[in-house]
Amino acid sequence: MPISLTMAAAATATIGAAVGIALGRWRRSREHAQAAREAMHSEAEFIKRQAVDESRGRVLKAEVEARQEGLARRQSAEERLNGLSLRLEKTVLRNAKLEATLTVRRGEVTRSRSVVEKREQTVRELEKQVSAIRAEVSKGEVDARKQLEISCGLSSQEMRQLLVSRALEGAQGDAANVVRQAEQLTAGSEQIRMSKRILGVSIGRFHGHYLTERHQSLVLLGEARRGRPAVAPEAIALIAEISGVQLTLNEEMDAVRLEGLDGVGREVARRCLSRCLKRPARNAEELRRVALNQKEQLSKELLDLGRKAFSALRIPRAHPEIVDLVGRLNYRTSFTQNQWKHAVEVAFLCGMMAEELGLDSRIARRAALMHDIGKALTHEIDGSHAVIGADIARRLGEAEIVANAIGAHHTDEPFNSPYAYLVAAADALSGARPGARRQTEDNYVGKISDLERITRGFREVQEAFAVQGGREVRVYVNEDRVDDLGAIDLSGRLAKTISEEMTFPGQIRVTVIREFRAEENAG
Repeated sequence: MPISLTMAAAATATIGAAVGIALGRWRRSREHAQAAREAMHSEAEFIKRQAVDESRGRVLKAEVEARQEGLARRQSAEERLNGLSLRLEKTVLRNAKLEATLTVRRGEVTRSRSVVEKREQTVRELEKQVSAIRAEVSKGEVDARKQLEISCGLSSQEMRQLLVSRALEGAQGDAANVVRQAEQLTAGSEQIRMSKRILGVSIGRFHGHYLTERHQSLVLLGEARRGRPAVAPEAIALIAEISGVQLTLNEEMDAVRLEGLDGVGREVARRCLSRCLKRPARNAEELRRVALNQKEQLSKELLDLGRKAFSALRIPRAHPEIVDLVGRLNYRTSFTQNQWKHAVEVAFLCGMMAEELGLDSRIARRAALMHDIGKALTHEIDGSHAVIGADIARRLGEAEIVANAIGAHHTDEPFNSPYAYLVAAADALSGARPGARRQTEDNYVGKISDLERITRGFREVQEAFAVQGGREVRVYVNEDRVDDLGAIDLSGRLAKTISEEMTFPGQIRVTVIREFRAEENAG
């Protein structure tokens, strides 16, 4: 029992101490809180005073700035007002001057109006007088026409037709005289004589003896053995496929006909057939290899021929394709004339004529050498060889002056330079010289017949005869049906029709003969 009481007293004392300590802490925290509130209150008062002071300063600054801005705007407005006032004064002065000028002009207009009214009145009076005079003149013309018709015995319409017909006859006579004088002047002009001299000099300076050539169209194989030709039909078919020409074995099987427009392909086929006759191929593969080798070898020879032409003429080489086309002309003929030799001959002639005229002979020779390159492709491309050659030259970078000379040498294009005329002239010289081209008897007779048929087709023509190997046609007309003017007109129409309906080298002269015969019997 005494122990329990002691423990209770101790516990009570402990609790009391704890309560005392807690109360002390509570008082101290309360005091600290009170001090913090007072400090916060004083700090808030300080911030409030600072804010009030700062707001007052800003208000004062804003008031000062507003006053300064107002003063500036007021000064600007006053300056603007002063400027407007000056402009207004100037405008008032200008308007006053304009009003004064307008007043003066109004007075002038009033005076001018009165003058115009007076002149209009004068014009009206003059018009009345003119009308009266015209009426008198018209009456006089009618009276004069009647008197003239009575004195001449013809009506006015008949007299007008008579005057027109006489004036027309006079004009036709004058025109015929002018044409005749022009023809006489042209025939004996200095330009024609100079042209003939240049052509003669060029022909005299050039020497080239060329034989006529014909492409071989038949390759002899020899006699057939055991019913088979010397070259197997399978080999012939393979050669035809590689060369691009048609090979036809005749009935006797001793010859092969080469048919095709490609001269180079024909030469490839001929060489392959000759090679097979000397040393037959063992199989198709070997034959194909031989044919391709022959084709490649011929291509190299064509390039060498092209280079040889450029080297002989001493002109820079062209594009390799053009050089190849020049070489291909060696296997192209025109009326049995070798076109490679023809191109070289034309180039020499054209260069010599250019030298005589003081032109660049290298350009002339270059254009003349290429003028027929289109003939190497006429079996592949439709159209005129001149147009084909000009297109190729332009595509491969040749100068326009060269391309135009190529395209114009057969008048497929307009002549744009002297070189074009020289190429055409040299081409005609080379093709028309004696022995250059060979025509068959049928072609010659056909040309003469066509020439006489065309000229006899005109109703004014009585008879026509082709002379000088078809280079001249003489036409006889009836003197009663065709006068001098009609003969001149008929010769022009005949020449135009012949040029349109016939193709021929050089020129054909048309001579119209109007014969007058006076006959009388004596005794």
